[in-house]
This record gives sequence, C-alpha cells and structure tokens, in this order.
Amino acid sequence: MHSRDVFIELVNEADKKAQIVKEVLFDLPKWFALPESTKDYIEQSKKLPLLVARNNKLILGFITLKETSEAVCEIHCMGVKEEHHRKGIGKKIYQAFEEVAKKKYEFVQVKTLDEGLCKEYDQTVAFYKKLGFKKMEVFPRLWDEQNPCLIMIKKI
Repeated sequence: MHSRDVFIELVNEADKKAQIVKEVLFDLPKWFALPESTKDYIEQSKKLPLLVARNNKLILGFITLKETSEAVCEIHCMGVKEEHHRKGIGKKIYQAFEEVAKKKYEFVQVKTLDEGLCKEYDQTVAFYKKLGFKKMEVFPRLWDEQNPCLIMIKKI
C-alpha cells in the first residue's frame, strides 16, 4: 500500500476515537507495552481532536492533538500499525495534523523516550527529526528513571 491510497479524516465521535486508538496501539506492543499508559491514551483520545488514516475501511494509524498553551500544541499520541511503517503514512498523518494545528498554534511539541535506550524509540526520534522537529530537552524523571522523556519541538 502506498500513501497515495491513504485518506486522512477528522473523527468526532468519542467511542469511535477510542476504538481507533485501541486498535492501533494494540498493534504496537514494542512501543506501547505499558497497559496503564495505553489505557490512558485510549481514554484521553475521546476528548481530543483525532485524525485517522484509512485505506477504505481499514484503519492504518492516527494522531491526537492536545493544547499545552495558547501558542503550543502537542502530539498527544500517534501510531501507525507496524506492517504499514516506512510507507509514508505517518508523514501524511502528521502533515494533516500540522495543517489543523497551524490555524491556532505557533509550535508543536512531542514527548518520546530519549535516544539510545530502545531501537524502536530511536526510530521514532529519527521519524520526528525527518519531519523537522528539534530536540529541546530531556527530563530524566518526568515518567521514571528507566524512561527519560525527550521533548522535541517544531515551529509551524
């Protein structure tokens, strides 16, 4: 499947948002292995703007937006099913997200695991760098000592 076969749409219904997030995150256990945090992402998605990537009725991925200040929004959560990685789908979802975000915000931030601890998250950081994000700061204990939080930012 190629990204040209992917359609991005905004989802408004809370239960549909939760189902989409659940389906995608359960497909990504290497990234979302903590049941409590996965449950939180699913629950919080009900209240946040959510864009979904589809090929016909097949859900491929999603992204949620959270306001952190008047000028800044955050990629609250993002996922593309693993079999669809490296096909341009994540980039397409993010580009749609940025179009929505730039109507109201000046910057986007994302929190992820710092580099050098996990191959999968090193791929995640590389993905965000490719989109133009820059490393801002690492918070060694924001989540816990085994999971230092890297905050990346981008002017939009």
